[in-house]
Amino acid sequence: MKRILITGASGGIGLATARLLADKGYRLTLVARNEEKLARAVGELKGQGHSYLVADLTKKEDVERIAVHLEEDKYDVLINNAGAGVYGSFVDLSVQSQMGIMFLNMGALVILSHAFLKNAKSGDALVNIGSLLAYSSFPGSSVYAGTKSFVANFSESLWYEFRKKGVFILSFNPGAAKSDFHRNAGQTAKSLPEFVLSTSEQVAKELVAALEKRKTPHVIQGWKNRLMLFGFKFLNRKTAINMMGKLSPGM
Repeated sequence: MKRILITGASGGIGLATARLLADKGYRLTLVARNEEKLARAVGELKGQGHSYLVADLTKKEDVERIAVHLEEDKYDVLINNAGAGVYGSFVDLSVQSQMGIMFLNMGALVILSHAFLKNAKSGDALVNIGSLLAYSSFPGSSVYAGTKSFVANFSESLWYEFRKKGVFILSFNPGAAKSDFHRNAGQTAKSLPEFVLSTSEQVAKELVAALEKRKTPHVIQGWKNRLMLFGFKFLNRKTAINMMGKLSPGM
């Protein structure tokens, strides 16, 4: 039975993905900072042998503890889903909070990816959750968008490094989803137009399908998001940035 570790898995896209994978017979380890939510989530999963690890991945010591776990306890798949953002004008937000987002979205992801890939074997897979914003500016959430551009570039580069070793690397990039992300970032999903939103379950379904197909180093989730990025090819950069700024809850 294949073993999968998912970070940021107590709710939203992470938990929806865990449920789908458990239905398919995988054995899951969920990582998040809220033990009550984790215990409830694991209890809801189908199958046996699931577990959880409590860790706050904004803290370096917790990240390093999970990294050691990945090195010592073999997993077939790591899904780096944990991430955060904050809405608002760059200078109105504290630099400390934005540096914390950079560590979680990039630093923790790099540390855990390194720990996993050191012992990865042919057939193993690493999935790093980026964002549609990896390929589009987003005024009002500039640091978050920048971190997701890093995740996409980093993951696609790793795909090339590991392709001949039989280890699959995927940059999976969802659009806006109906999850706690927006509330945690200082707004709600309702602050975005309904037509751009996907459910966590819709995102998870595409993620699991991409993991099983293993055909491409990057996936843009949702046909509406793919269509939007295609349309941006016919606009100059200034126009595209203006459009995203008008959509942004942070502006």
